[in-house]
Amino acid sequence: MVAGLEKERGVVEGADRRAGPFRLWIAGGGTGGHVYPGLAVVQALEVVEGTEAALAGLDVVYVGGEGGVESHLAGRAGLRFVGIPAGGVHGLGFSQGLSNLIKLLGGWRRAYRLGRMERPHALFVTGGYASVPVALAAWMLRVPILVYLPDIEPGLAVRVLARLASRVAVTLPDSRAFLPAHKVVVTGYPVRAEFRVYSDDRVAARMALGLPAEEEAPVLLVFGGSRGARSINRALVAGLTDVLALAEVIHVSGELDWPWVSAQRSALPVSLQARYHAFPYLHDEMGAALAAADLVVCRAGASTLGELPFFGLPAVLVPYPHAWRYQRVNAEWLVERGAAVALEDAHLSDALTGTVERLLRDRKGLKEMSDHMRALARPDAAQRLAEELWQLMQGTRGGGT
Repeated sequence: MVAGLEKERGVVEGADRRAGPFRLWIAGGGTGGHVYPGLAVVQALEVVEGTEAALAGLDVVYVGGEGGVESHLAGRAGLRFVGIPAGGVHGLGFSQGLSNLIKLLGGWRRAYRLGRMERPHALFVTGGYASVPVALAAWMLRVPILVYLPDIEPGLAVRVLARLASRVAVTLPDSRAFLPAHKVVVTGYPVRAEFRVYSDDRVAARMALGLPAEEEAPVLLVFGGSRGARSINRALVAGLTDVLALAEVIHVSGELDWPWVSAQRSALPVSLQARYHAFPYLHDEMGAALAAADLVVCRAGASTLGELPFFGLPAVLVPYPHAWRYQRVNAEWLVERGAAVALEDAHLSDALTGTVERLLRDRKGLKEMSDHMRALARPDAAQRLAEELWQLMQGTRGGGT
């Protein structure tokens, strides 16, 4: 497909890249782990040396799937969002796969028309099926593409887009085996700027979430990603009384399970309610939750490879069972380095409470896990990605295509 489109590439009419402000597109989504890297890099562009004057008036457009989580998160960050039709085609039946393929073609047409008008200087791609039509349109318009792989092992979309990219940034060196080696640069996973507010102030983090300032008990953080995780929620609540006897609990349930979780909290004795800090969702406050915690129970999405090391936060990881192997690979990588333990989703109701109690009681072991996790941190990842992106944007302006 890529080779067959080579002859279609060329300079087209549209905005002049040599004039006006720099224009940056971001594409990727489906989960917060794919959206947040783009937002973190936009924040980091502001502090890249030499960009302060050059990026005055920088026009950033997030081009993502219609109705995806990226629409809400991009809007919350103050970015212009353009939705396009999109749908996955891998592993689906013929009828659904064909329907989604037609959506992708519609998404490509919309992205291509917009690209002809706006002529972005670069595209930053973080993966997900919605990024494929955007990247293909950008490639045909000779827009340089920086692909970023958040997970260790790339999915089909990133494998294809790596062939179109000028550069491919990865979280970990292990990803080199799956991608064109001459394009790969290892940057780490970019952590959002708001997370840094609490990175060295655990007391402020605890107070921001209503926890006692004095560390009388360890803190357990439980969350299931941007959409929540029902199996994790149910397993926690099943053993909640036992866990609350050992720790303060921060529980981010997701919006879907919130009415049920909120009712469970109300049914607790008042003394235990004070130790159970339940929320449907945390956005800016998520950095405080990660900083305040001594142990986390969560999925093993891409963000665990960056955010947990940044805070040195040991983990009980529960890979999502209804997707391909990305989360399992991420979890195994952290387990092998002594920074986490992993539990199967199918066995969670039987294993979670006992595992959490064992880890919370072993303060020395928990400290060793924390040290192992912190040793994996790459706190300059957002800066490094922003510098790579800035080089591509400068090249486009200089070339004047």
